[in-house]
Amino acid sequence: MKAAYYDRLGLPGEVLTLGEIATPTPGPGEVRVRLEWSGVNPSDVKSRAGTRSPLMPFPRVIPHSDGAGVIDGVGDGVAAARLGERVWTWNAAWGRAHGTACQWVCLPSPQAVRLPDIVSGEAGACLGIPALTALHAVLMGDGVAGKTVLVAGGAGAVGHYAVQMASRLGAARVLATVSTPEKAQVVRAAGADEVILYRDEPLVERVRELTHGRGVDRVIEVDIAVNGAADVELLAPNGECVSYGSSGPVTAPFFPLIAKNLQLQFFIVYNLTTADRARATATLTRMLDHGQLEHRIAARFPLAEIAAAHALVESGKAIGNVVLSTSA
Repeated sequence: MKAAYYDRLGLPGEVLTLGEIATPTPGPGEVRVRLEWSGVNPSDVKSRAGTRSPLMPFPRVIPHSDGAGVIDGVGDGVAAARLGERVWTWNAAWGRAHGTACQWVCLPSPQAVRLPDIVSGEAGACLGIPALTALHAVLMGDGVAGKTVLVAGGAGAVGHYAVQMASRLGAARVLATVSTPEKAQVVRAAGADEVILYRDEPLVERVRELTHGRGVDRVIEVDIAVNGAADVELLAPNGECVSYGSSGPVTAPFFPLIAKNLQLQFFIVYNLTTADRARATATLTRMLDHGQLEHRIAARFPLAEIAAAHALVESGKAIGNVVLSTSA
């Protein structure tokens, strides 16, 4: 089968290779997915670049955890009824050498989740990291029902889903920050009640104005290293900052935090508990079945152009998700 891989860390055009490798066979408890789409996420780019670790985790890595396709093989212990099922994948490349940047992947059966017929395959390749991250950030704790929520980076792959999910899961108001007027239009269309152009407007002052001085109940934070100080100021008493990303080290201002009884919560979608993942997956499936989500695809590339796809994600210029077509 065709697969894209790297055997050293570095720039995408220098280390990513397209080649032929053996087609895998599912083991006990596994399914084999004939992939049609592979999702490229910032974490995939960071792993390939070596910014997370300077060491190769395996001699050869087929990247990407997210993908979508059809089950065409099952191992012992997996019901034959799964054959022919459209699915999306999660954690395909997490702690594994074989991700979805290829034509076939074998995974434990639970890591291939039914994809509703009304959802396109390319959208399915955006669910494992972007959509589940957004949904867990919305659901965690006691959720967002009745709360005012601020989504930082509302036009990003995670943020765009988070705006929609918070709106549909009972938030009283959804605010979002973006960097450009073009992104503001995208976020308003996704359901944000108010959009703040953080490069042009004073963020804290604008949030206070929009909330009549009270602040927001929950911040869904894409970069707490950059935004953490502002988050402490714009959160209402007893508010929550739920962070799934950071561009650097984080320091916490203890007395402002304790004076307002604020909560800082962190998570990485790869390490969700079994219960949290089951809740998020079930909720996501219901939303997909009812056509409640818009999936924003920023760019589509063939597998042979994986280096260009990585470069686009690395640039930060994509408004939405970047996917690769892996079909033969």
